[in-house]
Amino acid sequence: MAYEYALYEKKDRIAFVTINRPRVMNAVSFAANTELFHIWTDFMEDPEVWTAILTGAGDRAFCAGSDIKAMASMTEEQKAMTDLERDANDSLVQAGGMVHRELWKPIIAAVNGYCLGAGLEIAMACDLVIASETASFGMPEIRNVGSYPGSGGIHFLPRHIPRKIATQMLLTGESISAEEALRLGLINKVVPPAQLMPEAIALADRINEHSPVAVRVVKEMITKSLDLPLEYPAKEGQRAWDLYDTVGSKKLRQSEDWKSGEGPRAFVEKRKPVWKGR
Repeated sequence: MAYEYALYEKKDRIAFVTINRPRVMNAVSFAANTELFHIWTDFMEDPEVWTAILTGAGDRAFCAGSDIKAMASMTEEQKAMTDLERDANDSLVQAGGMVHRELWKPIIAAVNGYCLGAGLEIAMACDLVIASETASFGMPEIRNVGSYPGSGGIHFLPRHIPRKIATQMLLTGESISAEEALRLGLINKVVPPAQLMPEAIALADRINEHSPVAVRVVKEMITKSLDLPLEYPAKEGQRAWDLYDTVGSKKLRQSEDWKSGEGPRAFVEKRKPVWKGR
């Protein structure tokens, strides 16, 4: 399928997704978000690809946010959408097609410049972030349009970095450098621009050496456990511990890779395991 606002390629178990709107610094419109929604659906449904790398076209921006100019051409129905409707987990127009979805395969953001507003929300929805030395990160909505991040930034940012720093960024619209983002734990690594995609690919390759079923289970358990308590005094409600049963046992231990014993057998035989991914 041909896309107008995104590039999509699959190679060696990796899906390469590029927001392809360099003239507007890869700002995302409803149309671009819809294309990305379909791309992520295909990525999740294709058993031959195990990880994805998301980046932006050109060298100026990963994604500079929502396309404010495109908002002028929205339909009346689109204009009437609330934040919750726009970014519902089944909404085709949610930022990046992915900020509120259950996508259990790992996604690596390769941030190659400005990562602002919806762009930062999209990067935070990814699992790992490799950034170019030229990258910068911010939530400028309060400064640019007198509003707030409407695609989860209010919730994501204080969960990624210290609350006081997140609050300052949200209230001032100020950006931080890649080095500061690394120091705060917002991203995983900073590299020279020429090394950005090789580094992201190397990380994806290291992940792909492992059981893809186990990788997805680990991602799901991390995500679902973040806001769950370890214990309840009265043993009421779901605990983080319960995910071992509701996710781990149901998905990993029932997979063909687990039942075949490929992991332990490869370890004993001192060879790399051959995963089927199912």
